[in-house]
Amino acid sequence: MSCNRKLSILALALATASTVAYAADATTAEPHASVKPFTGEKLAKNAKITIADARAIALKAHPGKIADEELENEKGGSGLRYSFVIKSAEGAQEVGVDAKTGKVLENKPEGANPD
Repeated sequence: MSCNRKLSILALALATASTVAYAADATTAEPHASVKPFTGEKLAKNAKITIADARAIALKAHPGKIADEELENEKGGSGLRYSFVIKSAEGAQEVGVDAKTGKVLENKPEGANPD
């Protein structure tokens, strides 16, 4: 096999792997590598829904990449919610998921004064 053909095959393999990795990142419930760990971990013992499950619920409600996430006490639902900022082509969306029931409590564009 010629050197040029080997290089072409290697380039194609790398391009394919990059595309697969990008597609997986955009469709999974795992946060993007630049996301800081979620805040409110001390409250997690009171949650019935895990952060991983809440991510999946939030991304189903608004597909994109999670840019920020937290677990907080907030009015509405059970009073304990996961809040996510999800970035997509349309902009930043704030999605709130009840940490005890898994119900989507909020799904709206992020306001001018983000949390």
